[in-house]
Amino acid sequence: MNKLDRLDIKQLRVFQALIREQSASKAASQLGLTQQAVSEQLKKLRDVFEDRLFLRKTNGFVPTPLAEELSREIDKLLRGFQELLSPKVFDPTTVLGTYVITATDYAQQIVLPQLIATLRLKSPNLKIIVRDFELDRLNDLMESGKVNLAIAFPDYIPKPYPVIKLFEEHHICITSNHSTISKVNPSLKEIASYPTIIASPSRPNFKGSIDDWFKQFGLERNVVVSAPCFSVVPLYLETTDSIAFLPSRAVEGLNVTQIVMSESPEPFDVIAAWHPRYSNDPLQKWIVSLLKEKYLT
Repeated sequence: MNKLDRLDIKQLRVFQALIREQSASKAASQLGLTQQAVSEQLKKLRDVFEDRLFLRKTNGFVPTPLAEELSREIDKLLRGFQELLSPKVFDPTTVLGTYVITATDYAQQIVLPQLIATLRLKSPNLKIIVRDFELDRLNDLMESGKVNLAIAFPDYIPKPYPVIKLFEEHHICITSNHSTISKVNPSLKEIASYPTIIASPSRPNFKGSIDDWFKQFGLERNVVVSAPCFSVVPLYLETTDSIAFLPSRAVEGLNVTQIVMSESPEPFDVIAAWHPRYSNDPLQKWIVSLLKEKYLT
């Protein structure tokens, strides 16, 4: 058997205590062991190093020359093991590498500008990749470690993943300022009948996130344009006599008209999620703490 296979940390700790105390009983007391257990570990050490290591004297032990030589190396080893197990102090300014965020078009507009600004300020050596949100590939990307953080809506995130709610959002109905629709106060039925532009970034189709809400009233929307992202919808509204439902924060500061409705779609959450294996990663914990500080305090 390889000598290394016959050696363990407990034996090294016994050796260290015997060097320090030069007494089996005192070493046993310090380690919380019986004197017999200390003697058994010493026997194993003698077999491994092929040396008596400690010789009996009137009131204890005296180390052999080899034991004195080994003591310095064993001290280094035990200090190294202690450092390995000690909590590391995380310093974002020294972090190197790449961090990958996948985010919906909405999150790229609303959440990421401030987060990226903070990361650049506090961790200037960290490189950041922002990926468009790929709903069908999200699980594979996060399991493989190709994505570190996802910012999206709860329905988009696999159930076992840790998440934090950043904030609550709601849709509002908008049109361009010069649209004929902006001049009237339409009913919900009329709103459903108006030409509607939707954003469908994950799957190109004519299904919107609030279709089911309209169905509660027995209504079906007249969707005529499906855009790949939220940011272009106001541009399309500008050139068409149509409406759109967009998250309220996505239209702040835009030159559009909000259509007041008698009923409003239910609010929804914006969340951040990550793969469970990164939950204890220092960089991951720090970035999540930045999001919590921004949105939850």
